[in-house]
Amino acid sequence: MDISSKMQNVIEEQLKEIEEKENVKIIYCVESGSRAWGFASPDSDYDVRFIYVRNKEDYLKLNKNRDVIEWRLDDVLDINGWDIQKALRLLYKSNPTLFEWSMSPIVYKTTPQWEKISGIVSQYFLEKTGVYHYLSMAKGNYREYLKTDEVKLKKYFYVIRPILACKWILDKKTAPPMLFSELMNECLDDELKPEINRLLEIKKQTSELGKGKRIDVINDYIEKELAEIEKKADIIENEYNDWEILNKIFLEILEQ
Repeated sequence: MDISSKMQNVIEEQLKEIEEKENVKIIYCVESGSRAWGFASPDSDYDVRFIYVRNKEDYLKLNKNRDVIEWRLDDVLDINGWDIQKALRLLYKSNPTLFEWSMSPIVYKTTPQWEKISGIVSQYFLEKTGVYHYLSMAKGNYREYLKTDEVKLKKYFYVIRPILACKWILDKKTAPPMLFSELMNECLDDELKPEINRLLEIKKQTSELGKGKRIDVINDYIEKELAEIEKKADIIENEYNDWEILNKIFLEILEQ
């Protein structure tokens, strides 16, 4: 999970270049994806995600700027970010990606402006939205990658992690943590932990898990959990958020 000082410097230089060329201020930047989840392969790329703010005048123009910056995508770096307006609108909708960014264990940059937002993020978490997001992710990856006799073994993590995220939400009523180890220790059945740990060690040490025979004990667990989560998700009551705090924070950040 540690980032080398060399890569830290490379990423910081990229952020400075974005600010200069795009005329924005980056108020928060983190690692997302497998490195932040804690199961990166040696050759995994760096999924760098940031939140930025433009000058106040830019938000008053009739010709609006794009609300995303897609900066770089290659074998080493995947860098893109969201405008503060987009981020706050998605927070209002309890967007799970934003919660993941806010809890990333690898932070490249933070600011007092972001601290204003991070202090209220948890208030905007909606249980039903979170469960349905991770349930859809788990079902999609399972259906596409893990139902044949031979499967891409790394895809087990892209099904098990969202399942465990659902179980965390249903149990604790809060956004799930980023780290897979924390989810696994808290939410995974004990009898499955040795098999998952075996796959985890292989993934961390090799560039590619590759294909292998379907692991029936994991597939059985996945199918059982997906059915149970779907039943529980259907009876969660809808909740709604409020704009007032987000509008206030947005205006305060612009004034700074």
